[in-house]
Amino acid sequence: MDLFAPNHLILIAIVVLLMFGGKKIPELMRGLGRGVREFNEGKDKPLRESEESLREREQRSKTSATPSSNPTTTQP
Repeated sequence: MDLFAPNHLILIAIVVLLMFGGKKIPELMRGLGRGVREFNEGKDKPLRESEESLREREQRSKTSATPSSNPTTTQP
C-alpha cells in the first residue's frame, strides 16, 4: 500500500487550493523555494569553508617551502 497514492495527492492539492486560494499559492511556493535554498546553502557552507581553509593552507605551505632566489646571507 502506497503512502501517497495519486488519489491522495489530488485530494491534498484540492484542500490546499480551497484553504489558501489561487492567489496565495504562488507566494507560498516562493517562500518554500527560498526556504529550501537557504537550507541547502546552510548545509553546504561548512563543506565550502573547510575546502577554502584547506586551499589556503596549501598555498601557505607552497609559498613557505619554495626557497627564495635572493638569499639574504652570504657565506664567505
